[in-house]
Amino acid sequence: MDTRDKSLRRFLVIWIGQLLSATGSGLTAFALGVYVFSQTQSVMSYSLIILFNFLPTFLLLPLGGVLADRFDRRKMMMIGDAGAIAGLLFILFFMWSGRIALWHIYVGVAMSAVSAAMQSPAYKAAVSDLVAEEQYSQASGLIQLAGSAQYLLSPMIAGFLLSRFEIELVLLIDIATFLIAVATVLLMMKQAATDKKQESQTFSREMADSFRYIFLQKGILLLVLLTSMVCFYIGLLQTLFTPMMLSLTDAKTLGIALSIAASGMLVSSLLIGIFGMGKGKVFILSASLTLAGGFYALIGLYPAVVVISVFTFLFFITLPFVNTSLEVLIRTNVSNERQGRVWSVITAISQVGFIVAFGSAGFLADHLFNPLLYPDGGLSQTVGRIIGTGPGRGIGFLFILAGVFVSILGLVIGRVAKIRELEKQPAAISKA
Repeated sequence: MDTRDKSLRRFLVIWIGQLLSATGSGLTAFALGVYVFSQTQSVMSYSLIILFNFLPTFLLLPLGGVLADRFDRRKMMMIGDAGAIAGLLFILFFMWSGRIALWHIYVGVAMSAVSAAMQSPAYKAAVSDLVAEEQYSQASGLIQLAGSAQYLLSPMIAGFLLSRFEIELVLLIDIATFLIAVATVLLMMKQAATDKKQESQTFSREMADSFRYIFLQKGILLLVLLTSMVCFYIGLLQTLFTPMMLSLTDAKTLGIALSIAASGMLVSSLLIGIFGMGKGKVFILSASLTLAGGFYALIGLYPAVVVISVFTFLFFITLPFVNTSLEVLIRTNVSNERQGRVWSVITAISQVGFIVAFGSAGFLADHLFNPLLYPDGGLSQTVGRIIGTGPGRGIGFLFILAGVFVSILGLVIGRVAKIRELEKQPAAISKA
């Protein structure tokens, strides 16, 4: 068997474990979100779950990247997956004791997120260890496919489970998927060891070197900064979609709608994973992001589950093209020995937008946009005549505005010369 085929096979085994783990994490995320919103009817309380799930990962990613470059990346993945179980057990303990409070859920989610900060950069960097450069697009597409499982499979499964069982069962299933992910990485560790050099630099010097490396690559820096702006608008959608839908329907229907809509990501991820994307990554990035913004805006236009699901489906179709284009453009312009730490810093900078979105979405919905579109709100006789008034319509209006700005950013990215240059001489840049 060809060496590249063996490497791809090892990657696929690990990928299957991460696919199951992502599905389990999606079950928990959906179930906890519905649980908290049904108990509080507060978008702010719901959005805090997403914030506490994201913030520790964001803060610790640079450290995780340095560790991924210093130590065996497969071991880092195992530690991350195993550590996430502790947060789930923390929540289960208080649920079983009958003393569960919101802060228990927030703390448990944060504990799991700390472990994810160790696992994520190691998983991304391990791709460069496992597959050849010409297989990067396929591997990235498959990673996008695994990530989409939490949107494609998890909501429908979780909605079904919550309609028949208690939330504790969902958390137990998530724990089982983490254990399977650990087992797949352990199996592959026995077949192929990685040679990791123990570097003498301190963590602070390595992270400083990563920031300096990125700032010297103007095209990458501009791409990351623009992506951070996009992440803000994507974060708003991620935070507010469920509360908007729960104002129209129940959790089971929400789960079905999310799964059907997210099948768009499955379609495009499979196409990328099988065929790759060829050249013209900057054009693909610009075009797909512009389309994504248009579909995003249309999600908020009309308060009907079917209409919202159709445009969300179209939105999800564009995301793998956006994500894969970004990843390949960056990966081919970063040297392999820096992959872990540079990826963590790139992720940290780009995801500042998510932090701002998760921290502000609840306030924007509860105290600004929703009140404006109440029947007696300030925009009820203007915007309200077009998109309607009542629960969730303020969120819909926010989606329309956000989608327009995403499309504008997509057009801007395609016109930036420094970004277009990333496709011309990646090999020379990667040696800088």
